[in-house]
Amino acid sequence: MIETSKDVVDTPRNIKMVIEYDGGNYCGWQKQRRGLSIQGVMEKAIRTITGETVTLLASGRTDAGVHAYGQVANFRCTSRLPEQKLFWGINSVLPPDIVIKELSEAPAAFHARRDATGKEYVYCIHNGTTRCALSRAFVWQVFEKLAVNEMQKAAQFLIGRHDFRSFCSTHTNILDFEREVRSISITQENALIKISITADGFLRHMVRTIVGTLVDVGKGRIQTEAIKEILEAKNRRHKGKTAPAQGLFLLRVDY
Repeated sequence: MIETSKDVVDTPRNIKMVIEYDGGNYCGWQKQRRGLSIQGVMEKAIRTITGETVTLLASGRTDAGVHAYGQVANFRCTSRLPEQKLFWGINSVLPPDIVIKELSEAPAAFHARRDATGKEYVYCIHNGTTRCALSRAFVWQVFEKLAVNEMQKAAQFLIGRHDFRSFCSTHTNILDFEREVRSISITQENALIKISITADGFLRHMVRTIVGTLVDVGKGRIQTEAIKEILEAKNRRHKGKTAPAQGLFLLRVDY
């Protein structure tokens, strides 16, 4: 039988969580009118254990099909349940593709999104001549041989603080397109290519658009130094294709 909290405290507690999930079955992090969301499923689980309706605040919204190893979120509640019971209780009612890896009480002022100082995403590509069966839901399968060395050279033009409007979704109402990309590493082991990107923040579809453009460099469709021109154009029409969602993972959030 699931234990719920009937005793409450006057001052709400601020609970911080690190969450791992497979985004393949979800419409993304954020609750929407239609579709199953990570946020919606987790808020329902929290309500089951605490008896309270909460709003779960994440470090950022991942799109439909995007995964996470280390998404960070927080919520406020008045439950007296100890951290360990909250941890095991909420996990016990979550579906198999979502799990809380860490749970702790945070300072009252902590905010998962506003307090974040940086993030790391990793994108996985299967670059082989045959399709993969076991990892197909977690990689972008690219059959044409990629010139990884040229992709590495092109990526260096993106490091630093730039206006990244050429590398984001056109469906955005933000006004500030500047972000600082701190590092980009591209490694290959057999058929698996991993592209890791760290930055102080990311625009919508920014990682997937960077990856798609770098893959076009790897195919020889875009010249290596053309990345600099695409960046300076500040125009979404100049970029390469947007990589599919299933290869993208939110690896960690820094505070």
